[in-house]
Amino acid sequence: MKKNVFENIIIDKKQEQFFELLKSDNIKIEKIVSNGQSSPVNFWYEQEENEFVLILKGNAVLEYENSELILNEGDYVNIKAFTKHRVKYTNQTQPTIWLAVFY
Repeated sequence: MKKNVFENIIIDKKQEQFFELLKSDNIKIEKIVSNGQSSPVNFWYEQEENEFVLILKGNAVLEYENSELILNEGDYVNIKAFTKHRVKYTNQTQPTIWLAVFY
């Protein structure tokens, strides 16, 4: 069945939208739609799997313990497992659409 990653884009300033596109024993691929959301203050992701993220639309800032990374459309980053990181910023005026691959 054919689908499109830009379907079901919901603008919701109260919460991010998560869409699981594919999942198996070793990989999970999801689309995340952010509408100005960021990680809570003093909250850090530190997950057990690697995470590859690609910005399809919009922009964001990822924060690590000692640095920040600005991501614009087309930018991607591979976050190694157990790396502390958080979303410091996502675009306030248009949706930021992420493609995230957890492996």
